[in-house]
Amino acid sequence: MAFHLPVRTLAAATDGPLRMTPLHATHVALGGKMVPFSGWDMPVQYPEGIVKSHEHTRKAAGLFDVSHMLGVVVRGADRVAFMEKITPCDVSSLAEGFGSLTVIPNEEGGIIDDCIVTNAGDHLYMVINAGHETIDLPHIKKHMDAFVASGGDVSFETLSENGIVALQGPKAASVLQKLVSEDLTRMVFGQAATMTVAGIDECFVARSGYTGEDGFEIAVPKGSAATHGVVMLWEKLMADDDVMPVGLGARDSLRLESGLCLYGNDLDTTTSPGEGSLVWVVAKSRRMPGSFVGSERILEEIANKTWTRKRMGFTIKGAPAREGTPVLNADGEEVGVVTSGSHSPILKKGIGMCYVPPSLAKVGTELFVMLRKKKQTITLTKMPFVPQNYYRGPK
Repeated sequence: MAFHLPVRTLAAATDGPLRMTPLHATHVALGGKMVPFSGWDMPVQYPEGIVKSHEHTRKAAGLFDVSHMLGVVVRGADRVAFMEKITPCDVSSLAEGFGSLTVIPNEEGGIIDDCIVTNAGDHLYMVINAGHETIDLPHIKKHMDAFVASGGDVSFETLSENGIVALQGPKAASVLQKLVSEDLTRMVFGQAATMTVAGIDECFVARSGYTGEDGFEIAVPKGSAATHGVVMLWEKLMADDDVMPVGLGARDSLRLESGLCLYGNDLDTTTSPGEGSLVWVVAKSRRMPGSFVGSERILEEIANKTWTRKRMGFTIKGAPAREGTPVLNADGEEVGVVTSGSHSPILKKGIGMCYVPPSLAKVGTELFVMLRKKKQTITLTKMPFVPQNYYRGPK
């Protein structure tokens, strides 16, 4: 399967010198094919190939370098109130050690990023997308300055020196269990804790991921041993026969099979949660006018279903339709656009996401795309394309 670099990645490649994660030399030594991704030099695949690493993650455990993601710590007595100002998340209801996916809207109700917010006890922990420091952080600071000026107690710091790896797949827990003393069966998907991993103290371990499988994201803290620590952890995990390294190619096909959005393709600053089929991230307890930035448009759309487009999944026989491909009706009129498209190694066919008018956004609707000057049928379908296997606790 040929890997197709997302549009936003190509744009990022020209923004300046590429940054390197602490594991860069490790990827090169493993034979990783390095490509630009959101301003970083990242492995797109390893010698085993994208399909094999994709399939291995679905049946065993894949290991990803996600050090290009940025951890943000929010402190202060009013940190919850502030986070509920800049996101529609019900942060106040998060028990200690639990996190939630949310979005950061702009004043117009568009999404500037999707992120996870975790109640880490004496602070909140956010993970924002790679390359978003220049967008998210100024936005957060602007609203934080106003919040503090009105008497609020809140501050934030970034954890740019942390190394982060993601271990994903049905055998991820059994692999990680060998390196920690905590009983991981007591840790459900969406939960996080600080623990010692492979002898490395103060690792922040979240049971989460971007593949639809069970898994963990492990942040190795900054400090003089940070680079050595995350490299050592990578090597410890790779020593397990159930683990295989995975690059951006399989990361993209895995997340797409699981119906998960890629920011910059499936979401952008003009997309509202309603348009993105993400109404569920706007907590019902937060649906009060003025309760968060961008709430006017977002809540009006939810209440009256006035969005003008809707994100849907689709399948296609033959070659996949890539992002940017126009979606056509039976008369050949352009009615939408493909935002993500790839071959599914599990389903053995093309899958993708597109935006279409609400009147067409029904499962089973057949629309069309032009591929190599030939009209091809796409069939709208529910997502995820393959079942998600998040761990919810002992059965």
